[in-house]
Amino acid sequence: MSSFLIIVDVILIIIIAAMVIYWLYTKIMAKSVGGELDNEGFKEGMRKAQIVDLREEAPFKRKHIDGARSFPYQTLRYKYQELRPDLPVYLYSDSLTITLRAARFLKKKGYGHLFYLKDGFENWDGRTKKAKY
Repeated sequence: MSSFLIIVDVILIIIIAAMVIYWLYTKIMAKSVGGELDNEGFKEGMRKAQIVDLREEAPFKRKHIDGARSFPYQTLRYKYQELRPDLPVYLYSDSLTITLRAARFLKKKGYGHLFYLKDGFENWDGRTKKAKY
């Protein structure tokens, strides 16, 4: 076997190992921050929760879950005090990584009842609303 093929095999093994480690990290992080909710679970509890959209303003204005508040992830560290720590917080965005980071941040700040939309906003089948300009 040539040294080129050995190098390619090593690179492929490293890539696969990195993907597995990232997948495990995401799963562990998801378990540590709170509950994962499917569309039905999210709909059931959202009336008694604070719904937070972590996407940027433009996608929020185009369409968002009815009752959601816009807290873009980049501004969450400045705006999180607007959320009540005694009420559940339901998070969603288009990226699971961003949602889990936000949940972990809020957990560190003392928010205990954190839940996130499992499949993100793209797969939401509930009521939506367009923001007023």
